[in-house]
Amino acid sequence: MGLFGLFRRSRHERTGFVLYGAAVTAARAPRFYAELGVPDTAAGRFELVALHAALLIRRLRAAGDRTADDLAQAVFDAMFADMDVNLREMGIGDLSVGKRVKMLWEGFHGRAQAYAEALAAGDEAGLTAALRRNVWVKEPAPDGGPEALAREAMRTDGILARQPVSALLEGKVHFA
Repeated sequence: MGLFGLFRRSRHERTGFVLYGAAVTAARAPRFYAELGVPDTAAGRFELVALHAALLIRRLRAAGDRTADDLAQAVFDAMFADMDVNLREMGIGDLSVGKRVKMLWEGFHGRAQAYAEALAAGDEAGLTAALRRNVWVKEPAPDGGPEALAREAMRTDGILARQPVSALLEGKVHFA
C-alpha cells in the first residue's frame, strides 16, 4: 500500500456519510422521545443513532457482497467520525476523545451484535430486553416503551431488507 495509500479515501465515503445522516435523521424523530419515552439526553440520542446505524449496517452486510460490505464499513466510519467531532464540540479534551470513541465503538459493537441476534431469531422479547438494558440505563423504562421500540426496530429491519442494494449504493434509504 505505500505512503499515499494512507491518505486515500474510500470510494464509498461520501455515500457512507449520506446513509449515516439518514440514520441520524430517523433516530431524531420526536415520537421516539415523546411517545416511547426514550430519554432525550445525549445518551438516549446515541442509543437511537446506534440502533438505526446497526439496522442499516445489518442490511448492507446481509447482501453478502464486497461492495455492500465496503459501504457498511463506510457507514460505520462516518458514525465514529461524527462521534469524534461531537465529543470535541461537547468540550471533551483531545487526550480523552480517543478513549471515549473507543468505548463508544465497543458499546456499539455489543449492541449491534445483540440486536442482530435477536432480529435474526425473530426474538422480540430478546430485542426488547436488549433495548431496555441499553436505552433506559439511568431511569426506569416507561410502560410499553421498550416493547414498542422493539416492534419499531423489527419493522424497520423488514423495511430495510426490502430495499435494493443498488439504491443504498446511491445513498437512498428509507427507515420506518
